[in-house]
Amino acid sequence: MEQEERIRVLQVSSLIKTTPYGGVAKEEFLNGAMEIETLFTPEELLDYLHILEAAAGRERKEHWGDRTLDLDILLYEELVQWTERLTIPHMDMANRTFVLKPLAEIAPYAMHPVYRQTVGMLLDELEKREGIQGKR
Repeated sequence: MEQEERIRVLQVSSLIKTTPYGGVAKEEFLNGAMEIETLFTPEELLDYLHILEAAAGRERKEHWGDRTLDLDILLYEELVQWTERLTIPHMDMANRTFVLKPLAEIAPYAMHPVYRQTVGMLLDELEKREGIQGKR
C-alpha cells in the first residue's frame, strides 16, 4: 500500500507481546503505539485505519476475537469526542497496560484530556493497582 501523504509518522514504540484482553481471542497479540501528524479529521483517520486493517486481512467477525490487525485512535490532540462510531480518547485505555506501556515509551507526558493525567501517570497508577513490578 502506498504511503499516505496526509499522515506523517513522528515516533514508533517498540512492540510488546501480550495475552489477549477480553477473554475471546486465543492468540497472543503484538502491541505498539505510533505518534503521527495528520491532515485527516478523526473520522477520516478512522476510515483510513479500517482500510489498512482490511488490506491486512482483518475481518470483523467476533468482538475482541483474534485478528490480523487492530488500529485504534487513542488520543487526538486534546479532543474529547463520543459518537456511535468513535470515542476519543480511547474509551478504556487507562485500564489497559498493553496500551499504556508502548504509548508511555513514546509519549509519557501526553495528557489524557478527561482524566487530566499524563500517560506515564496513568501507567504508574495502573501498574500499582495490578501489582506489576519492574516497570518500564
